[in-house]
Amino acid sequence: MFELLHKDKSSKARLGKLTTEHGEVNTPVFMPVGTQGAVKALSNDDVKDCGAEIILGNAYHIYLRPGLDVIKKAGGLHKFMGWSKPILTDSGGYQVFSLAVLRKLTEEGVEFSSHIDGSKHFLTPEKVIDIENILGSDIIMPLDECVHYPAARDYAEQSLLLTTKWAQRSKAYLEGSGVKGFPPSGFLAMGRDPAPGFKSSMAGQGSSKGGQLLFGIVQGSTYLDLRKRAVEELLDIGFDGYAIGGVSVGEPQDLLYEITEYTASLLPEDKPRYLMGVGTPPDILEAIARGADMFDCVVPTRNGRNGQAFTMDGDLQLRNAKYKEDLKPIDETCDCHACKNYTRAYIRHLFNSEELLGLRLVSLHNIRFYVKLIKISRQAIKEDSFDAFRKAFTDRYTGKDK
Repeated sequence: MFELLHKDKSSKARLGKLTTEHGEVNTPVFMPVGTQGAVKALSNDDVKDCGAEIILGNAYHIYLRPGLDVIKKAGGLHKFMGWSKPILTDSGGYQVFSLAVLRKLTEEGVEFSSHIDGSKHFLTPEKVIDIENILGSDIIMPLDECVHYPAARDYAEQSLLLTTKWAQRSKAYLEGSGVKGFPPSGFLAMGRDPAPGFKSSMAGQGSSKGGQLLFGIVQGSTYLDLRKRAVEELLDIGFDGYAIGGVSVGEPQDLLYEITEYTASLLPEDKPRYLMGVGTPPDILEAIARGADMFDCVVPTRNGRNGQAFTMDGDLQLRNAKYKEDLKPIDETCDCHACKNYTRAYIRHLFNSEELLGLRLVSLHNIRFYVKLIKISRQAIKEDSFDAFRKAFTDRYTGKDK
């Protein structure tokens, strides 16, 4: 499932290969975010042309709209959205706690009202596994509570306890449902429903894809002893990979790096490590240097829709007047469709004219930049020169080498 291919001699960066039902993923890897079944402003061909090997979807959003009946009829999320490569789906726990209104949290699960139409829903760890099985995603995440920064220790500890219990229930339910070839056990073997009034659609059935990979999520806020406890408890349960959650939620940059390095150092070498929701190009390189393998972030497309383009020499605010007559491409070293065919001046004109093409072109360039940056990083790791590459990139990106 995951093969560690090489460890950089100059840092903690790693090369790996993750095998999924829909293909192989080379790590480190950046996963473009397709929250609602699409990477915003881009077609599947755009994303593939950028070199993306895997994308991320969100179970919360797709569960609410278009709904699971539509996904079932389509034959799963891959067929519904026309994407043939691997998909990772987040459980939607973060969205429940950040978007939904009138939340009610219990040990059994979380009741919430939809941010779309106010309809009431109740999610349990078991129901989230059901949802993700219907989606047919290659990598699935269990329901967890993401604590915002700053968080009181007592609250972070109680939240961690709940997240660990939910992780245990998710694993037991996945095995008990016959997914991945496990015999019946857990909730189904005990002859009861996992949640009041909820009947599993997976009872007695195997996974529709024959092998979804379940990752555990390490929480614990900024408290390193809680992070250590979380890792130990998750390792006791056993998962196909491990995610570092609860970061990039407002904490200072140096704290993000400290949590990432400390948590990654506790995780097994033979499992992939997914740093959730990070981040800017320098942040991703810093995280790779600290042992993280997988990344997702809305920054390249969200910022792209606002006219911010990323280049090796830093970011460009293409709406600015200085680009009105600039006939250079966004990045002269980039091979994306936008850079090969359009100028900064034209793209600025598109934004000022409120033409949608501008959003697409900058988003496309940014995804290509992120994917290419990771590809260059993999080569540097292979050559045991990642630390030098990271420093040179950061100095150039921030202008310190000028």
